[in-house]
Amino acid sequence: MKLHSSATKMAAVISATALALAACGDGGSGNSGSAGSGSKSDGSALQDADYNKQDRDALKDGGTLTTDIPEISEQENPFHADGTAYTTELWRWYNPKLVHFSPEGDYQPDPNYITDTKEETKDGKTKVTFEINPKATFNDGTPIDWKAWETTWKINNGKDEAFTPSSTDGYEQIESVERGKDDKEAVVTFQGAYPWWQGLFNLVAHPALSDPKNYNDYLKKVHPEWGAGPFKVENVDFNKGTAVFVPNEKWWGDKPKLDKRIFRQMEQPAAVNAFKNGEIDAVSAASKDAYANVKDTPDTQIRIGRAPKTTLLLFNGQSDILKDQKVRKAIASGIDRNLLSDIWFQGLPAKTDPPGSFALYPFQKGYEDNFSKVAKFDKDEAKKLLEEAGWKDGGDGIREKDGKPLEIRYVLVGDSEQVNASAKAQQQMMKDIGVDMKIENRPSSEFSKTLTSNSYDIFPMGFSSSDPYGVAYFGQTYNSDSQLNRSHTGTPELDKKIAEMQKLPTREEQIKRANELEKEALGLFGIIPMTTAVGITATKSKLANFGPMAFGDVPVENIGWQK
Repeated sequence: MKLHSSATKMAAVISATALALAACGDGGSGNSGSAGSGSKSDGSALQDADYNKQDRDALKDGGTLTTDIPEISEQENPFHADGTAYTTELWRWYNPKLVHFSPEGDYQPDPNYITDTKEETKDGKTKVTFEINPKATFNDGTPIDWKAWETTWKINNGKDEAFTPSSTDGYEQIESVERGKDDKEAVVTFQGAYPWWQGLFNLVAHPALSDPKNYNDYLKKVHPEWGAGPFKVENVDFNKGTAVFVPNEKWWGDKPKLDKRIFRQMEQPAAVNAFKNGEIDAVSAASKDAYANVKDTPDTQIRIGRAPKTTLLLFNGQSDILKDQKVRKAIASGIDRNLLSDIWFQGLPAKTDPPGSFALYPFQKGYEDNFSKVAKFDKDEAKKLLEEAGWKDGGDGIREKDGKPLEIRYVLVGDSEQVNASAKAQQQMMKDIGVDMKIENRPSSEFSKTLTSNSYDIFPMGFSSSDPYGVAYFGQTYNSDSQLNRSHTGTPELDKKIAEMQKLPTREEQIKRANELEKEALGLFGIIPMTTAVGITATKSKLANFGPMAFGDVPVENIGWQK
């Protein structure tokens, strides 16, 4: 599934809709190459994954894993439009995660939940049959059966206004979800050909969520009784910013190796200090200061791999100034993304070049640099566009219109030196074209609040992906009515073209058309791609199955400490 701001797209973690929203500077932790696909400082290619891969028998029983998290999100339902990448990071520790992916993006159903899948085409329609493990059961005793698939479809297909899905992509193309030969067989039939079905039903919802009251009852609240899996909730404290999970005695699969999993909400500098002091066991080292502070810490490994996350600038197309598309293009043209990339990766052991797409990553087959076709760094062009929009030179170097200065609010969350350094560089770039950019800093815990309130002109954030099917979520990114499109810059005409593209029968046809449409979408200048993240994680050396792994993830019961 794809993005959900992360802002995300954002932490590089899974999302119920594959694309997740997260804060911009939280780093990344857990194909054919091209420009921007990444390299290490020694000149070698960036590898997909680095996570101390170990079999279960190499791990000891017991132990605690404690890490930081930028926020314990207020909305703890990942299917909800206000959920974040952090929502889903917690969700997967006490709810069913039916599918895993290899770092390269290979689809791997978890046999504890799905024992078999069968795809067929009937009368031009894709039909997928899921065989469900007879033992699979929610914590309250409700069987995990075809009704969970039906519920997941209905809360995400966008047909019932009582639900506010973070994405309808894929689910809105399903014609029916039905009981198969028995309750433990779910049969999903699409309206036509649908080549991306492996991105759907990777998480499923308890049938209780078919009631809108229950669906909306995750605001500063979790529902352990509707969960299932290797772990259960011991405590989630929204005031203290902590979440604790312990083994679930109702789990029917392999016993978890850890006996406790703890998340602590922390700003990045505090998290680095906590790691050095032995208070947490892993931390993102994807910034210059963080990397310098932890790289020589005893008993520490620095793990470097791909992170399927794109940092970006979100422009608020509803703000007084940025509602003018010409002004948005001018600001985009006044930003030197190459210089900002150098600042972002300065002092780090790996880097990438600025990306040109949100549909695919530079290391994926079919990727094209679509952004460079609509805008390039050009100060003269930026000034010309602002003149055409009526913003004339002011006496102090800041442009004016109708007696008002050209001021924009650039809102940061968190205390990442990368984000702050990038913001100050952009502030100077804006001054060079006559724009007064005011920088506002807010704590990481206000990420969700800032995003949903639209209280910014420009908001740096990220999109993170949990699977490799980015084109499948094109509508989630660019549709004018998408809950993820916080820029408010889509158009009905583009929506129609996206809907037509999504009905093409093969992945290859959709990828080709998506690259064509993305040039049009990026030309609205609502979101500006800035960097493809690199996963750089500092961990205690014995921590196994944890670290950057591109699209990959490890079943939580197999994360633990090496013997």
